[in-house]
Amino acid sequence: MTTTQEAVTAAERCTPEYRRNPHAVYAHLREAMPVCPMRPPHGNETYLITRYEDAKAALSDPRLSKDMYGAMDAYRRIFGDSSVALDDNMLNSDPPKHTRLRKLVNSAFTPRRVEALRPRIRDIAEKLLDACPTREPFDLLPAFAFPLPITVICELLGVPPQERSQMHHLSATVAQTGFSAESKRAQQKAEEDLHAYFTDLIARKRGRPGDDLLSALTAVRDNDGGLTESELVSTAFLLMFAGHKTTAYLIGNAVHHFLSHPAQLRAVREDPELVGPAVEELVRYEGSVESATFRYATEDVEYSGTRIPKGALVQIALSSANRDPLKFDSPDEFDVRRPGNAQNAHLGFGQGTHYCLGAPLARLETQLALTGLFSRFPRMALADPASEAKWMEVPFPAFRGLAELSVVLDPAVS
Repeated sequence: MTTTQEAVTAAERCTPEYRRNPHAVYAHLREAMPVCPMRPPHGNETYLITRYEDAKAALSDPRLSKDMYGAMDAYRRIFGDSSVALDDNMLNSDPPKHTRLRKLVNSAFTPRRVEALRPRIRDIAEKLLDACPTREPFDLLPAFAFPLPITVICELLGVPPQERSQMHHLSATVAQTGFSAESKRAQQKAEEDLHAYFTDLIARKRGRPGDDLLSALTAVRDNDGGLTESELVSTAFLLMFAGHKTTAYLIGNAVHHFLSHPAQLRAVREDPELVGPAVEELVRYEGSVESATFRYATEDVEYSGTRIPKGALVQIALSSANRDPLKFDSPDEFDVRRPGNAQNAHLGFGQGTHYCLGAPLARLETQLALTGLFSRFPRMALADPASEAKWMEVPFPAFRGLAELSVVLDPAVS
């Protein structure tokens, strides 16, 4: 990058070059234009925040609203009418609504409750690995990285096993569609199907409740009115979507970087106590959430000398903030022994009111996935170490994940 305009153009268009290495663009923007005006395909005035201190403040700034119903015209232009029915949830709301909705599900994701899931998560991981080929290359993402968290969240919600692949397929369509007419139609159809599915599943829970989170939420809705029907359906979708996709990408990113950094992998194998800090470092270094979900300015705000006008949309580049050299020493180095205070200061799970509800579960699933893989297959390797990583292309730089991860679990000794 030689000029600010080149950096802005790359950020706006999300080119393949940008997807391969967004960190080079972010490094330039942090220096040249830390609050970057963008002209994205949806046409709404948008600003991208890239520095750590700005990002941390913006994540908790009440002037930057998450209530996209308050910006309905912009919201509809970007996501379409079909998204509205699935987005009536805590992710897209401000207090006091956000506080009410979060409180209803918070108890299911406390560290203590999540820790109780450890044996079951370990068992799921082991069974998935039992089914993987050991001597031939295969894609770890569909075989292991995605099924692990989707099985866990579907069990928590009470989604029947035979219906889980449908959930994964539809949520993938919602996440990866773009701005073409064909893509928008596919996205709308997937959103309508997901809404219909969860509406039907909730009806089944009413008729035959189980020992699961969705049955409990349905009882709250029916007994004390703590949820509207729209909020209930939308919350079920949010928990399913957020509860597996970002963790799956994180597991894939983690395996890729460990296999690409043998000294770091060796350190974790020699000292299993490092796996917890290693996951925090991975979230900082190559987290699966590249940018926080949209906010919009309810009044004029200013960051790093740039005025963001009332009504503008705001994206907060978590991946950029987590590699800001003003906050982290040698930020472009992957170091599982990074000092704890710097490591845990990352913004990969957000900050403030909207801090990720599922962070304890994502941490545990990733830790157990890595422990299971690397302890069981000590010679595991990338199928083609010389090939360039294939990163997923998305219309918004929201997720950071691999499109494919070809590995060999037990390479033949030559």
